[in-house]
Amino acid sequence: MKRKFFWIKLRRSVLIKAIDVKRIIFNQLSMTQIELCTHINAPVERCFDMARSIDLHLESTKQTGERVIAGRASGLIELGETVTWRAKHFGIWQNLTSKITEFDSPNSFTDEMVSGAFKSFRHEHLFYAVNNQTVMKDIFLFESPFGWLGKVANFLFLGWYMEKLLVERNRVIKETAETTQ
Repeated sequence: MKRKFFWIKLRRSVLIKAIDVKRIIFNQLSMTQIELCTHINAPVERCFDMARSIDLHLESTKQTGERVIAGRASGLIELGETVTWRAKHFGIWQNLTSKITEFDSPNSFTDEMVSGAFKSFRHEHLFYAVNNQTVMKDIFLFESPFGWLGKVANFLFLGWYMEKLLVERNRVIKETAETTQ
């Protein structure tokens, strides 16, 4: 009798875990969050400006053929300004318009999607001066369209893909900030 109770309990535990996994994938992952911290041997003001540079952004995304098709086309983007990017992702040309919605120089700025392939996205750029260096923190939240298919795509490959793009962007910012005087 004890053995039968053990197996029933084990099955119930596995069932509960399977339900929890389903809940995580299909309910809690509606928004995917990526957080990155990049340590840069440069002043916080320089890092802040590099992160909002349209020209440097284009340099960091050249592997996608990204270019500006509307809005702020070069220089440093400011509060309230928009930029529309055109780039090739997964073999498809896509347009995305983002707007700077928050701006606190040289501590932070936030850009949010106005229109594009995502259901929504918000990218917070935070900068901390630490011992004559800068810690640049990205908090990137996005939600894919297409209901449960989008949630599965986030979980399987889109989160990884977006993180890879952000890591490359941060590598270019770090390299440029550390070599620019």
